[in-house]
Amino acid sequence: MKLLLFFATIVVLANSLHVKESAVHSSFDFDPHLARSKVNGPSSRIVFPSPPAGEANKEFWINRAQQELKERLQKPLNLNQAKNVILFMGDGMSLTTVAASRIRKGQLKGNTGDEELLSFEKFPYTGLSKTYCSNAQVADSACSATAYLCGVKANIVTIGVSAKVNYNNCTESMDKANHVSSIAAWAQKAGKATGFITTTSLTHASPAGSYAHVASRFWESDADITTWAGLNDTSGCMDIAQQLITQEPGKNFNVIMGGGMGKFLPNSVQDSHGKNGERADGKNLLSTWQYMHKKGAVVTDRAGLLAANLTKVDNILGIFQSGIMDYHALANNTKQPTLEEMTEVAIKFLSKNNKGYFIFIEGGLIDYGNHGNAPGIAIDETLELEKAVQKARDMTNPDETLIVVTSDHGHPLSMSGYSGRGNDIMGLSDLMPDNNGQRYTTLNYATGTEQYLDEQGKRIDLTGILGGHNIMGQYPSYIEVDYGVHGGDDVGVFASGPYEHLFRSSLEQHTLPHLMAYAACIGDGPTMCDKKTP
Repeated sequence: MKLLLFFATIVVLANSLHVKESAVHSSFDFDPHLARSKVNGPSSRIVFPSPPAGEANKEFWINRAQQELKERLQKPLNLNQAKNVILFMGDGMSLTTVAASRIRKGQLKGNTGDEELLSFEKFPYTGLSKTYCSNAQVADSACSATAYLCGVKANIVTIGVSAKVNYNNCTESMDKANHVSSIAAWAQKAGKATGFITTTSLTHASPAGSYAHVASRFWESDADITTWAGLNDTSGCMDIAQQLITQEPGKNFNVIMGGGMGKFLPNSVQDSHGKNGERADGKNLLSTWQYMHKKGAVVTDRAGLLAANLTKVDNILGIFQSGIMDYHALANNTKQPTLEEMTEVAIKFLSKNNKGYFIFIEGGLIDYGNHGNAPGIAIDETLELEKAVQKARDMTNPDETLIVVTSDHGHPLSMSGYSGRGNDIMGLSDLMPDNNGQRYTTLNYATGTEQYLDEQGKRIDLTGILGGHNIMGQYPSYIEVDYGVHGGDDVGVFASGPYEHLFRSSLEQHTLPHLMAYAACIGDGPTMCDKKTP
């Protein structure tokens, strides 16, 4: 509910930012706080920790650099046609989230963490994606999904439509002249198998970018249109769930997995997870889907998914929660499949198509963790995504399968202080206190609900309150809001497979599907099949 309230007030007034002249003209390029401790007196020097064994020798770093150089020089260009394309998206996975997750992964192994790499950080090519939308400096997951799935920048909160469509305008969104098609539709036109996986709901903004055309990401069911657009008669404005089940390309998906069963069932019917549906029009869209897919399998838990006979079904609809799926750290793993498990089943199933496949796979709850100022959750969900990426790379041949990993937008999560190597990334800085003598967390947010201040407005001691032991811990922010906001910073793009070298440098986010289409010879634009050049 807080997420909905956040986006309902997406247009806000901003105060002017005034920077002190002394700060602007400061000649320091080294923090003077490192030279002396204000807590123990001006003459007290800070003692830095010793580096890990072996790293004090210059030869360690020279040899490591030479090895990285050798690997890059030996890497030939992969100019094969991409039979398969897998697009992984970490919702809200800022570069700071990536860095913190990398360190956390290493520390869970008992190492210092900084030297660790996530699976997709090992990919040979990396770039940056600019995430702004047509009318927004900072994107939401709707306009950004339209960019990286449809190849067109759109207005904030809208999905699958051009910027001619304004928020909540039903007439404009239902005009097919304003619709933009997705890379999933391009793949279907080429005869490839298609699908998507998400840890949010099937009708959430990110996956909806592959099939829906709406003026508001909140129109997930007909009841939602009444709530958000104020329309008592919703017959002229099709909701996202109905578009997935009855319209192209949604109805043609071979694999659909995620949560959100309530959006597909009448409010008089109880779903498989013990809650009533949400639809006011009485439509049972799951029954409609089953009728349209005679050889389709509907699975609602982990056991059903893993037991599915992939040789005897033509379509799989996995829907594992009434709403969004549970955080991995809190989920009942006997009932809810992991992202890695869903990925494995999907790739096995889609590989039956001899023309190949396109699949979109979202780690959607990274965003929820960052919105709630809970980096422990955001990091854990990122580590689940990287497991799924590794599974996909292990199951496929990089000579014929292009895998791209990116994010839709950032979050204002910072990693600050001068902690020594190996200090708990989720804990307190071990070197420098603030001006009042309090140690602060390495990870902090710009906006959030908890500033951890006492009655005098001074920061309280967080020792024992936050750290690696508390995955649900809510971390400090300095601007008080009801819900953490997105960031407008660039996000990473990581590529492995045919034409991986296209995914480098600074990229407009809407260019990504065009690059994938070029490598796979799909869509109406130029492709590598037109001419055999890099």
